[in-house]
Amino acid sequence: MRVVVIGSGIVGASAAYHAAGLGAETVLVDGPLAGEATAAGAGIVCPWVSAHEDPHWFRLAAEGARYYAPLAAELAEAGEPEFGYRRVGALRVSADEAEPALARERALARRQSAADTGELELLAPDRAAELFPPLAPGLHALHIPAAARVDGRLLRAALRRQAERRGARVLTGRAELVRAGDRIAGVTLAGERLAADAVIAAAGAWTADLLAPHGIELPLAPQRGQIVHLGLPGVDTARWPVILPGGTGHYLVPFGDSRVVAGATRETGAGFDHRVTAGGLAEVLVQALAVAPGLAGATHLETRVGFRPAAAGDRPLLGAVPGLAGLVLATGLGATGLTMGPVAGRLAAALAVTGTAPFDLAPYAPLGPASPAPPSPAEPGTARD
Repeated sequence: MRVVVIGSGIVGASAAYHAAGLGAETVLVDGPLAGEATAAGAGIVCPWVSAHEDPHWFRLAAEGARYYAPLAAELAEAGEPEFGYRRVGALRVSADEAEPALARERALARRQSAADTGELELLAPDRAAELFPPLAPGLHALHIPAAARVDGRLLRAALRRQAERRGARVLTGRAELVRAGDRIAGVTLAGERLAADAVIAAAGAWTADLLAPHGIELPLAPQRGQIVHLGLPGVDTARWPVILPGGTGHYLVPFGDSRVVAGATRETGAGFDHRVTAGGLAEVLVQALAVAPGLAGATHLETRVGFRPAAAGDRPLLGAVPGLAGLVLATGLGATGLTMGPVAGRLAAALAVTGTAPFDLAPYAPLGPASPAPPSPAEPGTARD
């Protein structure tokens, strides 16, 4: 069978990689657009202390975190170079000693149904500052050893390379869905039709626009995020932990090239306005320096802007679309795209190729109540250009 994946961010690249691995003739459509979330995302993998109360959101986030270890091993075995994934741990920090303790209780309660977080240890301010030297004095912390960071750009590139090695084709352009009655029969690209047995729509914040011509109003909108990259020349930041200030929604993510990523704004209603704004830059820097004043002398390297695909209710949109056979959606991951993205792509590929997924997707039905799976895939070779 032939599967076309629209969107080459982390979800689409993962979907193409896994669909090709399942034996499908796979086409990945890359429509490079300014503000792709994967290219801008900071790359935190640490769902256990999130204040998000939706158990279905947490289940998928925890599954995403759990999946990184086997995926990293698989890519390494395939000969992929370093793609920025490393378990460096995280510190949940606050001037209020009670906040990290409450975060620890939340993580312990969730650990029964999620991957092991490692030993959750409450740290005094001096110990926290040893792990992340720029920290402000007096900050208490919870240490989460299982937390990781990943470079979304490098991981996406690795997944694309391996998808191509598995036989996938990568095409560039803006794809549009081709509808034949009550099913999606393929896509058009640069005026040419490409038939498909299944289409995976993983176009991030642009997925709603993809479906709108077919009368489908997807509860999805772009949320602008501005993220600042700071350089610390000569400083070894490779083993510094991720910093998660309690209650702010901001963060600091160190990488191994003397770089710390500070984020991020969450600008609902900004549309696809791909600009660095004075207010956005000020917000990120003020928050970063409040928690880590030792970064004041860092070099401003760049500010990235990305559009998170924000779903109404914050729950991802993952599954088949009722009334449109052959169409699978994988979007709406919001601010946790790099945590959930690889596993969401894997689940979407399984659903598109086999008709079933190794995970209950009913809670993530794209249009409300549980969506039916696509019909059984056609015999190989039935799709035609």
